Amino acid sequence: MNANNIVRVWDLPLRIFHWLLVAGFFVAYFTEDDLLTVHVWAGYLITGLLIFRLIWGVAGNQYARFGNFLCNPIQSVNYIKDAFALKAKRYIGHNPAGAAMIVLLLVSLLVTCVTGFAVYAADQAAGPLAGIVGSDYEELWEESHEFFANFTLFLVFVHILGVGFESYIHKENLVKSMWNGYKKSAEKPDNLE
Repeated sequence: MNANNIVRVWDLPLRIFHWLLVAGFFVAYFTEDDLLTVHVWAGYLITGLLIFRLIWGVAGNQYARFGNFLCNPIQSVNYIKDAFALKAKRYIGHNPAGAAMIVLLLVSLLVTCVTGFAVYAADQAAGPLAGIVGSDYEELWEESHEFFANFTLFLVFVHILGVGFESYIHKENLVKSMWNGYKKSAEKPDNLE
């Protein structure tokens, strides 16, 4: 692939966000109560990253902006059907299935963080919700936090499978693209999305 056949899609801030989010989530997921301080700081990192992503979804490059890739659920479902039929259109940026996954992951991570802060406040009287959330519903907060952490893990596995499948059907390494920022350019200029 020569320089004329590639385009920078994922800018450095988005790539750093992505890989820090991966690291932060897995650190938080595997530390839980055993290393509470590490778990809490991983939660703060994830929350900060989510705030950054919301800002970057408006201020980032064209491929990072929500307005460039968010679509309705029907488009996402139709794209998934086309992908399984091996006739999905290739996108330079996020495809409709990827757009749906981004929304699901961001919402699930946000709920995981908020419920985690509620547990921390209820159990330790600490964190940003200390003094707001009491211990009355601690068990509910814990169950909700655990559910959304596990749901996020499920979404991560679906995301990885989707990236692998998409890489296969379009014959390009999407993990490498999220590492170095580059993807193959479109065959035809009107195919850019």
